[in-house]
Amino acid sequence: MGSTSDLPIMEKAAKLLDECEIPFEMLALSAHRTPAEVEEFAKNARSRGIKVIIAAAGMAAHLPGVIASMTTLPVIGVPIKSGMEGLDALLAIVQMPPGIPVATVGVNAALNAAILATQILALGDETVASKVEKYKTGLTKKIVDANQELASIKYKFKTN
Repeated sequence: MGSTSDLPIMEKAAKLLDECEIPFEMLALSAHRTPAEVEEFAKNARSRGIKVIIAAAGMAAHLPGVIASMTTLPVIGVPIKSGMEGLDALLAIVQMPPGIPVATVGVNAALNAAILATQILALGDETVASKVEKYKTGLTKKIVDANQELASIKYKFKTN
C-alpha cells in the first residue's frame, strides 16, 4: 500500500487471504517517497515466491503501475479514496500504457482485489480453488438467508 493510512481499506484483503490460509506480505511502499524500495520489492517478488501483487494507492496512485513496470507477475490495483472521491486514483491506475497492464478493482475495493488474487492463484492450486469456491458459496448463502429474513417482514402493501 502507498502508506499506512490505506490500512483500514487493505485489511479487508488481508482478512480474506488469512481466512483462505494464503501467505502474504503487507508493506507500505511509496512510488514517490521510497522508489528504491519499490524497485527492490517488484524486481525480487517472484524469487521470494510471490505470485500475485495487490497494490493500493490514492491520489496520483502510481504504485501499481510502477510495480507492474518492474515485474512480470500479475498486479491488481486498488484505487484508494483520498481525494476527488477516488476518481483521481482510479484513473491513474487504469490509464496504463500498452505492455504494462494493471488489473483494477473499484475504489476502496480491497476485498475484490483479494478475491481476484485468490482466483488467479486457484488456477494452479486445487486447495486454493476449493477455498474460493467455499467463499463464493458463502456469498450465495448470505443472500438466500437475507431473503428468508426479508420474507418475514410485513408491510400493508408488500406482496411477497
